[in-house]
Amino acid sequence: MNAILYITTVLIWGTTWIAIAFQLGEVPVALSVFYRFALAGATLLICLVLSGRLRRIGTRDHLFCLLQGMCVFCFNFLLFYTATQYITSGLISVVFSMAVLFNAVNSALFFRVTITPRIYLANGLGLSGMLLLFWPDLSGEQLDLEVFFGMGCALLGTYGFSLGNMISLRHQRKGLDLLSTNAYAMSYGALTLLCIVLVSGTPFVLDTRMSYLGALFYLAIFGSVIGFGAYFALIGRIGAGPAAYATLLFPLVALGISTFYEGYVWTLPALAGLVMILIGNAVMFIKTTLWHRAVKPSDIKASV
Repeated sequence: MNAILYITTVLIWGTTWIAIAFQLGEVPVALSVFYRFALAGATLLICLVLSGRLRRIGTRDHLFCLLQGMCVFCFNFLLFYTATQYITSGLISVVFSMAVLFNAVNSALFFRVTITPRIYLANGLGLSGMLLLFWPDLSGEQLDLEVFFGMGCALLGTYGFSLGNMISLRHQRKGLDLLSTNAYAMSYGALTLLCIVLVSGTPFVLDTRMSYLGALFYLAIFGSVIGFGAYFALIGRIGAGPAAYATLLFPLVALGISTFYEGYVWTLPALAGLVMILIGNAVMFIKTTLWHRAVKPSDIKASV
């Protein structure tokens, strides 16, 4: 079962980045993200209600779902969509692979997991790889601030995603239903996005091209309902650290697609950077006592 969930996550999320690129253009970013999670949240809620599987949760749990929705289904994707305007979707997926390292840091912050020298090594490799990956844009006579901005947005979005991982693990540790909490969180994320759209005065428009509508459907149903469901199920079964290992492989899928559709050009520094990032992530999963602690939900305090 774990293998099925893992493969599902890798294949779906490896292809969502190019779908995000297809949504850029006529529709404002905040509105595209709103459409995505409004459709995803409504679909999941309706399916759960009709099947009698929607579970009630307490007020405190709803507040955590609101926070999860903001971290995973709102602000982080505003950042990802914004980043796609400045760097290729394949590169964003590589930045997103840093979720493995962010999960380690957040496990230490929130669940008191000791940060070992191995994690420092992994972080060093990851950051060095990031610099190499973007070196052609950072080493020119004039710094490409747009690329730098895009990379920063992708990193902030990834950290928000990692925070959402911690909240999902908290939900499952308390015995809350995974699909129900996902449905509530997506709905809260969509409502937050709607508030942003209304307050900012963003006009409601819809791109009726098949490329946009197809990307919207794929991102909402496959990328959100199925993809996040599989990923968060992995978190509950094997922990946040190993579950984030999926982010190690889907950048390879995303970069391959980006090379074909977006004309991403590989350079020697980029290849070296990708290898260093992958090695840095892999370092996290050599068996150590760190992840024997980190991956067990029973180690997380019920008072979270």
